[in-house]
Amino acid sequence: MASSSPRERRLAFFAWLAVCLIWGTTYFGIRIALETMPPWLMGGLRWLIAGFLLGAYLLARGERVPRARTWPGIAFLGATLLVLGNGGVVWAEQYVPSGLAAVIVAASPFWMAGVEAFRSDGETFTRRTLIGLAVGFGGILLLVWPDLTRGGASGRGFLAGVIALQIACLGWSVGSSYSRRHARGENVFMMTAAQMLAGGVMMTALGTISGEWRALYFSTRTASALIYLATIGALGGFVAYTYALRHLPVSFVSLYAYINPVIAVALGVALLAEPFNWRMAGAAALVFVGVAIVRRQPTPSSASANTSAGEDTINGRVVRATGTSGSR
Repeated sequence: MASSSPRERRLAFFAWLAVCLIWGTTYFGIRIALETMPPWLMGGLRWLIAGFLLGAYLLARGERVPRARTWPGIAFLGATLLVLGNGGVVWAEQYVPSGLAAVIVAASPFWMAGVEAFRSDGETFTRRTLIGLAVGFGGILLLVWPDLTRGGASGRGFLAGVIALQIACLGWSVGSSYSRRHARGENVFMMTAAQMLAGGVMMTALGTISGEWRALYFSTRTASALIYLATIGALGGFVAYTYALRHLPVSFVSLYAYINPVIAVALGVALLAEPFNWRMAGAAALVFVGVAIVRRQPTPSSASANTSAGEDTINGRVVRATGTSGSR
């Protein structure tokens, strides 16, 4: 980080802005793709395309395929980061507005703090963490309370979507925690391509078992959204995020998680006429305040963590992304 030139830091700042914009638009892209594509097949095709493109490029450059002993871990990461993490978001967006989904996913640091607290080598809960968790979950409770009380088919669908988003956050946090400690000697880009392919195969299999092929068809609009998600959303966002992490402090780069929901909400309201009322705004504010409290918690080894966080976060985040709120 210290060796970065002013030009590299300037370019890294623009790369960070690209991450904020790209990953803020993927929620909108998912919502568009779901207009004609079932959720599991849409997610599966997206990650198969992205993994194939990235893997082919790396193989052409002479990178080797990950060693056989790393593939069980790759499969686990594909299942947690993509099938649960990204798949949960895709499924939930059938019932939850895209902007609101982005707000709820911003609560991932709560789950990450909980996952790390259960590890022997992880960080323990502090009073600040518990306060942040209470504030953030208070926001989520405010968000879903009317649907808990009024019931009805639409209310149950929305509630199911919110629960799916929490499962997605949990899956992403478990996968990210494992990713930080898995196969550190492997090329992070090739590992990411392998995880994309593994997750894509699993999601496609789930779609096949669910009979989604019968409901799959493409319009110009949904095909364009799928291509955007697989290329700009997955690969373009990943490259920009990687470059930003190499030349900017991790604490600064991680602020993308606050900006993504703002962009997602704005796009959803302006282009999809999605609802966003004062109750939702209040709930979103509580979630953001809770996340801020958790994230500002100092760690005993913060200096050493910043030294190595670049590679760890890259490996965890992109396969969604990738990370605190996932690659979406």
